[in-house]
Amino acid sequence: MKRVSVVTINFNQDKITEELLNSIAETNTYENLEVIVVDNGSTVNPVPKWAPKYPNVKFIRSEVNLGFSGGNNIGIKPATGDYYFLVNNDTEFTPGLVQKLVDVLDTHPEVGIVSPKLNYHFDKTLIQYMGFTLVDYYTCRNRAVGKNQRDVGQFDDFLGQTGYCHGGAMMVKRETCEKAGLMADNFFIYYEEVDWGERINKSGYQAWVHGGAVIYHKESMTVGKNSPFKEYFMNRNRILFIRHNAPAFKAFVFYIYFVIMVVPRNIVNYIKEKRYNFIGLLLRAVWWNITHKKTSTELGYTINKVS
Repeated sequence: MKRVSVVTINFNQDKITEELLNSIAETNTYENLEVIVVDNGSTVNPVPKWAPKYPNVKFIRSEVNLGFSGGNNIGIKPATGDYYFLVNNDTEFTPGLVQKLVDVLDTHPEVGIVSPKLNYHFDKTLIQYMGFTLVDYYTCRNRAVGKNQRDVGQFDDFLGQTGYCHGGAMMVKRETCEKAGLMADNFFIYYEEVDWGERINKSGYQAWVHGGAVIYHKESMTVGKNSPFKEYFMNRNRILFIRHNAPAFKAFVFYIYFVIMVVPRNIVNYIKEKRYNFIGLLLRAVWWNITHKKTSTELGYTINKVS
């Protein structure tokens, strides 16, 4: 039986993280499992209160917020598993989830990473993710398969390849990480799992999705659904993803598209919605990419600086 290391990140969401830990304890029957929680610089360190409450969980405390990518990388390094199951702390496990994903990696050597189907927690019959299409380098857009469809079992028997796995829940082989590397720290949050997926694909492994395995996702509990923080990093990292992955000509076309189409459209929308502070965040996102190398480990604006 392969050992599985569940890795999740907490940032000022103690109750949400405890709900995840409880759901793992209540639903999991996979015996060779370790659980690792990385507290990513929360204002108040929750580890002292958690350690006696969850004696079988391994807690790691970072004094600074290293984002989704940095936090997961910290959690992976001490993990002892053959497979790493990276999950958002705002998810809820379902019975048999771990075993179903393990079975895929055990029996398909070509698969390096696999995600379950993600359904929204607020309506567990509504699908969020059943796969991603590949990113179009000209526009840096892709599509989530099945998103917002009512789940009536149409994907329950699907098991196969997808463009990328979902950062909310993805099980990856240790050997995949050794070959493709870990997530790039300078994304901080958003696009990092897609960038990682590009490297995993290029390293010779496939990404799969298992429609018969499901996890429920509360979504955006940490950063908010329409926060300045999210708007900044979505724009910043959309450009950074292209810098990391696109061939020169396609990257050039994207830059023209972004300046001529995306920036004016976004500014008009910000004005209509009276979110005037978002204009400055968009321009700062562009400027960050001009002034930082694509391989830089500087994280740019943290939560306290984006407002």
